[in-house]
Amino acid sequence: MEISPLCDAVGVTISGVQLRELTSEAAAEVDAAWNEHGLLVFRDQELDETGHVRLAEQLGEIDVNRFFAAVDGFEQIADVRKEVGDELNIGGGWHTDHSYDSDPARGSILVARDVPPVGGQTRFLSTTLAWQTLSDELKERVATLDAVHSSEHIFGPNSGYAKRMGDRFSNATAVNTNVHPVVIAHPVSGQPCLYVNPGFTTSVVGLEPDESKELLDTLLVHIAKREHAYELAWEPGMVAMWDNRSTWHWALNNYEGHRRQMHRITLAGVALGRAKVSQYA
Repeated sequence: MEISPLCDAVGVTISGVQLRELTSEAAAEVDAAWNEHGLLVFRDQELDETGHVRLAEQLGEIDVNRFFAAVDGFEQIADVRKEVGDELNIGGGWHTDHSYDSDPARGSILVARDVPPVGGQTRFLSTTLAWQTLSDELKERVATLDAVHSSEHIFGPNSGYAKRMGDRFSNATAVNTNVHPVVIAHPVSGQPCLYVNPGFTTSVVGLEPDESKELLDTLLVHIAKREHAYELAWEPGMVAMWDNRSTWHWALNNYEGHRRQMHRITLAGVALGRAKVSQYA
């Protein structure tokens, strides 16, 4: 197994391994690399739906998505699909999955099934690096704050997804809201990560609305800087795994007239604690 960086900001490519036949020892290596690097990319994989589920089960407990349609015969796999005639894609903006849950998802394993000939990239960034590059003044300001995360405005009955996704989306009443620290400790590495995102973070606890919006906007603009990010161009047979605690992602909707289909399994996470940031400041 060989590990090579994708860029200076986030992620690695792992070669010399076939995910369909991962041994327990190799799975432990992949798991450790996932916790360390946040984004793993595997090329030239031959992973069918059964193998996809088996791989996920080797790495943790599956968190079945409650909003997106499942692949026929595999309720664990969300069908992340955009047909030629569809306008709205899934995940078309910076976000991190399931931050609205009390125990946010650990991460996702995405398998490329139908890749458009042009476009369809996914951007990723490191919220660990975003913390490291944050000014000392802002670090001190946000270190003890909490933020509200909600799925109501994205997945609720009045959302664009509910109105425009058709059979790709359901269960709009299963929305919820939770509160997490603005700066979390990664559950395994302990590294601080800025845990707010444009998709689901709605306010900062204890601040007036204007002050909350101003602070969130400042943090979100900082996190989204290009120097924190990498743009992944998908290839047939590619598999990507990202950690939802230490990364954001954004599926670009730039392939009009073409079909794109990905299969996603999400792994369950744990409650997130506040980072002890003084030792990293």
